[in-house]
Amino acid sequence: MNPAPDKYPLLYAIESPADLRRMSFGELPALAAELREFLIQSVSTRGGHFAAGLGTVELTIALHYVFNTPHDRLVWDVGHQAYPHKVLTGRRDRLHTIKQNGGLAPFPARHESEYDTFGVGHSSTSISAALGMAVAAARTGSDRRVVAVIGDGAMTAGMAFEALNHAGSLPADLLVILNDNDMSISENVGALSNHFARVLSGRVYAHLREGGKKVLRQMPTVWELARRSEEHLKGMVLPGTLFEEMGFNYIGPMDGHDVKALVLTLRNIRKLRGPQFLHVVTRKGKGYAPAEADPIKWHGPGPFDPASGTIFKEKSSGPTYSQVFGQWLCDMAERDPRIIGITPAMREGSGLVEFSKRFPDRYFDVAIAEQHAVTFAAGLAAEGLKPVVAIYSTFLQRAYDQLIHDVALQGLPVVFALDRAGLVGSDGATHQGSYDLTYLRCIPNMVIMAPADENECRQMLYTATALEGPAMVRYPRGCGPGVAVASELSALGLGKAQLRREGKSGLAVLAFGALVAPAQSIAERLDATFVNMRFVKPLDEDLIVALAARHRALVTIEENVTQGGAGSAVGEVLASEGLQLPLLQLGIPDRFIEHGSREGCLAAAGLDAASLSASVERWWAMQSRERLRSAGGA
Repeated sequence: MNPAPDKYPLLYAIESPADLRRMSFGELPALAAELREFLIQSVSTRGGHFAAGLGTVELTIALHYVFNTPHDRLVWDVGHQAYPHKVLTGRRDRLHTIKQNGGLAPFPARHESEYDTFGVGHSSTSISAALGMAVAAARTGSDRRVVAVIGDGAMTAGMAFEALNHAGSLPADLLVILNDNDMSISENVGALSNHFARVLSGRVYAHLREGGKKVLRQMPTVWELARRSEEHLKGMVLPGTLFEEMGFNYIGPMDGHDVKALVLTLRNIRKLRGPQFLHVVTRKGKGYAPAEADPIKWHGPGPFDPASGTIFKEKSSGPTYSQVFGQWLCDMAERDPRIIGITPAMREGSGLVEFSKRFPDRYFDVAIAEQHAVTFAAGLAAEGLKPVVAIYSTFLQRAYDQLIHDVALQGLPVVFALDRAGLVGSDGATHQGSYDLTYLRCIPNMVIMAPADENECRQMLYTATALEGPAMVRYPRGCGPGVAVASELSALGLGKAQLRREGKSGLAVLAFGALVAPAQSIAERLDATFVNMRFVKPLDEDLIVALAARHRALVTIEENVTQGGAGSAVGEVLASEGLQLPLLQLGIPDRFIEHGSREGCLAAAGLDAASLSASVERWWAMQSRERLRSAGGA
């Protein structure tokens, strides 16, 4: 339920930004206080992205107060910051449904509101999209203004700088706002982050003149810009000269929590032409002490008690796959000094906290820079080390060229721990790991494994480190079926499946990864042969051919899109051998699966236990009727 309306008289007077723009200038600080308290109370009931939105309350109010949204375009990057935006754009009374089945989308989504001008979920896209909108406005003669709000670590990705470089060379009327809260999901790291923290933050402004050269030498590209002339060198120690060099008019830094100052500044900027860059400094978790003290913990909490700051923990039957991976990596690091752990800003989610503390010299968080993470790992592998890249399935999509060109083509032994593979639930379509089997198995030199349980995950990760080329172990979000994890490590036979039962019905069920447990129950009920396939590439082709020879039909089950997935690989084997028999391929259908619980997403895709059972039984009954019909005709 949403908080009581009478507690928020100003906020409940706003049904759209037009209502906000009718408020007096003097009411805005009180509105900000109401909005912040509303967010705390609303998110506490169900959980959701939290700390980042608390930091953008004043900025969001100021933007909608000054700009004529939705005619003027506002692009958020990343969507973690956009909860206040949703509240002010007609979705206040539904905020408590966010990330739930049938509720509000977790990020800005074009289908949800005309105020969500561009769908986001992955970071660092706002400047590119906003520049496209600005150019489109100029070509169509529109007077609309376009604003990109980039923050929460998104400036660490190369795409943002590609867009800045392009935008600065054009006369487009574009405003880029850097929401500098010193944080991404995990801590910002690297030379660029250090530059922003030391140079663009007002807290160290007095030391800029002496420290500027030292900072710039950490950024070779910027250092070269500075070397153009002594005048530029002196200028580079001041905030914003980096953006001035890229063609922007830099303004700031300024207090991102002073709503009146923001409004006055934005009013002035709105009159300016050409590319503008406004730098605001905010505090992630602003206004809620626990979130200010630990913004990483409060990035996306579950339900919590707003009074005590106690986050209610979900009941767990055992370790998550991420925790299994984290423990395995620590164990391997103890045994092998060549092991290196890499993540693109997902330390907590990927289970790397303990590793980062125990082996800090072998832990690298490269920030939100997936392409760099993969090629950095390739360089380590080329020199004889054993890099392990912990990355979500949906984020590996962003480094596809590096995966092919820098790792697979050179046959480098990089291990990829592919977390959140399959349907992840509440983060929705932008984060579902629906495609990795399809986009990975077409790459030469790649080994792809899909564990059926927690212990098999551990053994597959160990198997991957023993290979001489790249290998993927893909596993889902959350807990497995509850299989005990053995402390010992043993390598699996490369490309060898596990035949778990021989049936007598003439049907064989082949399952890949997380859906092995429900698939085995179906096979047992139908007296079907059942195989835990384990490997997607290389496939156990000999077993597939043998099964085809003694069964009347095959079923494949996977938590990946059916197009080009593991089931398609089985079909290719049958076709290459000239074997013709019915094959049912079950997986994620050809549509985007929206947000909800993981169980709800599985049901929406037809991959929950009940739906899988119904699909297999219906298809197998149809095959039986067809055989009887054919026999009768004969």
